Amino acid sequence: MKLTADYHTHTVYSDGKNTFLENFRRAKELGLTEIGCTEHGFSHVFRGLKRRELPQYISELRAAEQETGIRALLGLESNIRGESGLCDLNEHDFSDFELFVVGIHVFVNFEKMTDSRLGLGSWFRSQMHIRPSASLVRQTTRAYINAIEKNPVDIISHLNYCCFADPVEVAKCCRDYGTYLEISSKKAHLSDDELAKVADTGVRFVINSDAHSIDRIGDVVRAEEQVTRVGIPTERIDNIDGKMPTFRLAAWRKEHL
Repeated sequence: MKLTADYHTHTVYSDGKNTFLENFRRAKELGLTEIGCTEHGFSHVFRGLKRRELPQYISELRAAEQETGIRALLGLESNIRGESGLCDLNEHDFSDFELFVVGIHVFVNFEKMTDSRLGLGSWFRSQMHIRPSASLVRQTTRAYINAIEKNPVDIISHLNYCCFADPVEVAKCCRDYGTYLEISSKKAHLSDDELAKVADTGVRFVINSDAHSIDRIGDVVRAEEQVTRVGIPTERIDNIDGKMPTFRLAAWRKEHL
């Protein structure tokens, strides 16, 4: 299994330690074809990309791309801001962005007060090993599904990391809409049993590093080990062995821009 592209990476523009150029040089050393630049979304209270930074962000990304020859996708790890599926990447942004990764995070400007359960409330339960209520699982599941149905989401990042959804129902929605599920090599987010049940839905996967430093660019060892344990066919993973995914946002841009 050889990684073709790493679609989940961070730089100093969010909570990463390195610049675009440093990340891209590492990707080139590893023989990657493409890299996704996915800072935390605009509504992340402490670590999100600032909209005012976007022109400089794009300029630095393209300069690093030109210097290294590594194709870059300007992306965002957008936050789900509520049960409605509202994300902090919206249609007004699609002319700039090329990769739409979506996840649930803790310190986010949520749409409603009741939606904050998706973040801090879930995080607290996960840290204290408190079983989530059925209503919280339903709310989180609906948040993921609504985000996928209402937006051209390319990848769901680290599903159920510090939050609680029904992963099979989310996977079915991903399958039906053409959204990829990430198998993260940084965060243990689905158990082997959960991942096996998710795989049974027929959903397609990408494996990503979620790198926050250059030493982790392209590092998908943990994901590979889980894929092997669970027995997921490599034919279902679309960013390895020379394969490239077909992304929803690219199709949207082609149709509308």
